[in-house]
Amino acid sequence: MRIHTGEKPFSCKTCGKGFQNQSDVNRHMRIHTGEKPFSCKTCGKGFQYKSDMNRHMRIHTGEKPFSCKTCGKGFQYKSDMNRHMRIHTGEKPFSCKICGKCFKHQSDVKNHMWIHTGEKPFSCKSCGKRFHRQSHIKYHMLIHTGEKPFSCKTCGKRFRYQSYINLHMRIHTGEKPFSCQICGKSFNDKKYVNCHMKIHTGEKPFSCKTCGKCFNRNTHLTRHMKVHTG
Repeated sequence: MRIHTGEKPFSCKTCGKGFQNQSDVNRHMRIHTGEKPFSCKTCGKGFQYKSDMNRHMRIHTGEKPFSCKTCGKGFQYKSDMNRHMRIHTGEKPFSCKICGKCFKHQSDVKNHMWIHTGEKPFSCKSCGKRFHRQSHIKYHMLIHTGEKPFSCKTCGKRFRYQSYINLHMRIHTGEKPFSCQICGKSFNDKKYVNCHMKIHTGEKPFSCKTCGKCFNRNTHLTRHMKVHTG
């Protein structure tokens, strides 16, 4: 009947929290005592509750009892599946209190906040350059090590980042997904569209410090400088 009445006659002597049953008080007390009576037989890690140990065992067994009804991907924990579902639903329940931008995960909001605060808590041990995220240091370190872990399957050329391979592959496929809205000319990289647009706008942002002549590309300025330097 306590389920219906909400009565909680048993309370924790440490924090005063109320419970419906004495057994619930006993389990709760492990928070205060730090007792972990259940241990994993594989790695020895201890747990306060048997249910937590059972969930932990999925790491060792590889069991994924929860699956996405949309794409079938399996997950060890229901909470992970719920987060995954936002990919399909587009739900973004977490928002930035400063600019209102919405995100799928709370951790994304935390990372986004560094844009407003300017905080860069992670630094490169080699050059001291600072970053918003730890993952950015990992990619940055490839500059120092010279490592190029990604290679083109067609010609074997190696790259630091996967995104560079995606751009490079357009050389082999001939794909040109970016086009000029004025004349329709196509390009394999968006930055080339931006450079090309200066032909139509007449913009010449690069100027010679010696004679003042202006150019729409930095490469053109570099060639021009040879006139002065010989």
